[in-house]
Amino acid sequence: QVQLVESGGGLVQAGGSLRLSCAASGRTFTSYAMGWFRQAPGKEREFVAAITWSGSSTYYADSVKGRFTISRDNAKNTVYLQVNSLKPEDTAVYYCALTTRRTTIVQVMGVLGWYDYWGQGTQVTVSS
Repeated sequence: QVQLVESGGGLVQAGGSLRLSCAASGRTFTSYAMGWFRQAPGKEREFVAAITWSGSSTYYADSVKGRFTISRDNAKNTVYLQVNSLKPEDTAVYYCALTTRRTTIVQVMGVLGWYDYWGQGTQVTVSS
């Protein structure tokens, strides 16, 4: 079993930054790809960013490219999402997820159903 716990969310003004963290426990974290998704009120959960188990490859949604950066520290069993230049439309609950599946097609990592385990989410609210 895997437990994922997100933290780092909060209220920030437009143009501001946050660093979200996701601490994993329960399995060999270093073996698995991780992703971040978000869900705004009244909308479906959508992909934000993903990172391979080694951290050598990353993948981003077009809406966050150049503003968000995903990274991981396998020694700390933690994945991060640095969110910069925040916009009101970035307001959402942000979830981290872990997949035990393997793929050589990075775009697959953007599929919600690819992931097996989810955290409880952390709220990010961006005021205009």
